[in-house]
Amino acid sequence: MTQPKQSILKRLVAVLALAALMLPAVPAPAQSTSPTPEQAAALKQEILAKVDSNAKLIQVMIDTLYSFSELGFQEFETSKYLSNLLEKNGFKVERGISGIPTAYMATWSNGSGGPVIALGSDIDCIPQASQKPGVAYHDPIVPGAPGHGEGHNSGNAVNIVAALAVKDIMIKDHIPGTIKIWDGVAEELLGSKAYYVRDGYFKGIDAVLFSHVGDNLGASYGGNSTNGLVSVQYHFHGEPAHAAAAPWRGRSALDAVELMDVGWNFRREHLRLQQRSHYVISDGGDQPNVVPASASVWYYFREADYEHIKGLWETGDHMANGASQMTDTTWDSTLIGTAWPGFFNKPIAEETTANAKLVGLPKWSNDDETLAKALQHELKVPEKGLADKLDELKTPKEAADYYGGGSDDIGDISWNVPTIVLRYPSNIPNLPGHSWANGIAMATPIAHKGAVAGAKVQALTLFDLMTEPKLLADAKAYFVENQTTKDAHYIPFLRATDKPSIFLNKAIMDKYRPELKKYYYDASKYPTYLDQLGIKYPTIRTASTPAPAATGEGNGSGEAQ
Repeated sequence: MTQPKQSILKRLVAVLALAALMLPAVPAPAQSTSPTPEQAAALKQEILAKVDSNAKLIQVMIDTLYSFSELGFQEFETSKYLSNLLEKNGFKVERGISGIPTAYMATWSNGSGGPVIALGSDIDCIPQASQKPGVAYHDPIVPGAPGHGEGHNSGNAVNIVAALAVKDIMIKDHIPGTIKIWDGVAEELLGSKAYYVRDGYFKGIDAVLFSHVGDNLGASYGGNSTNGLVSVQYHFHGEPAHAAAAPWRGRSALDAVELMDVGWNFRREHLRLQQRSHYVISDGGDQPNVVPASASVWYYFREADYEHIKGLWETGDHMANGASQMTDTTWDSTLIGTAWPGFFNKPIAEETTANAKLVGLPKWSNDDETLAKALQHELKVPEKGLADKLDELKTPKEAADYYGGGSDDIGDISWNVPTIVLRYPSNIPNLPGHSWANGIAMATPIAHKGAVAGAKVQALTLFDLMTEPKLLADAKAYFVENQTTKDAHYIPFLRATDKPSIFLNKAIMDKYRPELKKYYYDASKYPTYLDQLGIKYPTIRTASTPAPAATGEGNGSGEAQ
């Protein structure tokens, strides 16, 4: 080699070496070797300790979201708080997914390859459920305002703290995989998850771990546990007229609404026991002396399978058509939300149950039990206090033994990806559901302890899915062989033209948000939301407290819409 060529080569090597020094450090590639049983047991103890170390974060998240009290599609403060927290912890966040401003999908990956596991929970609250936490009788923070009367302020604390614990272990031990975290927007309206599925956000995901507040700790598998539904608004269009001077010139859209409702109520006698249907008149006209030119009625049609849900929807359309013919009006409709009946994965549910047995129920204090029994006394239901025995794995009912119930749009996801729902004990047993009563425990030590227990179980199951290839293989086999058979496969209710109803609840939140802001939790000043509100825990009824209204017995968790 000539001298000039040697000189050029030396300069080239020097330039390449300098360029290498300027490149960002590349983390060590994640390894795919599964830990031994002994290593896994030790890592699980580390995970449990990491969750315990984040108990304060769980409390702050739960209390903060409780104070926001945002209805479906209007969860702007909640979404911003959670997505910013995830970004600060290394997740890449895609906001506004499926055209929903408050929806997001957050992603973190360790190296390349490995399982892709998604964690989800809901964020919206209940109308007119404002309630001071820790007070065992009806006492709203803001009268008439929304409140977390189902406990959706707690599920994301479970998931995020679980994910952070497993993320640390994955980095330290070079475990490959991807964690995704998403929020269930407008679950009370069944308004978002079917759109996530339609828009491809669950393609490439191996399993979904969903979390929902309950009054015990565990999971279930199979079907026949929730009804599916379609949520439809029927809009009637008539002609206005002076209701006294020339009523014959009017065509009342409200008459059409009322005739449809009367027809549906007569039809109920001839519907299956599994169905649940209910409605509200969302627009009844403007004032009595004007024949209503427009009116709307909003129906939830629930049933146990796709064919029967579709059948109820078609019957509703027939009723609307008949009512319009009787009143010489016209009609159209809007699909507000949909949910498939849930079907949940046996192998993952079994693993979750095993992890729940490892974690166990929280240790409740005398104050916790006092609040629970005082509220049960208030509601005139058995005063059994909080759960003291862990739930067993809940097995599916036979179709002949299932008689319907609530709904949750996690069902749509469960028919596209192996999915389970973790119930964790952040609420009091035997509550009515969708009520101020279901919010009483949700910013108290009961909610905080229950969510810590839930985060531990969720973290252990997430770790198992990341490190046990057989578990994931068994989950996928169950999904293919026991669920998505030729006789049961997913057909979306959504049509190509349907869009999320992001306009809903805006007027309500515009009315109440300024007042609610006065009570947003400031964790920099107060240890807990109870401290900020000046509530003595627990506060129970005394002789000077106004007497309660009578109420009936209900279910404990209020989990399904």
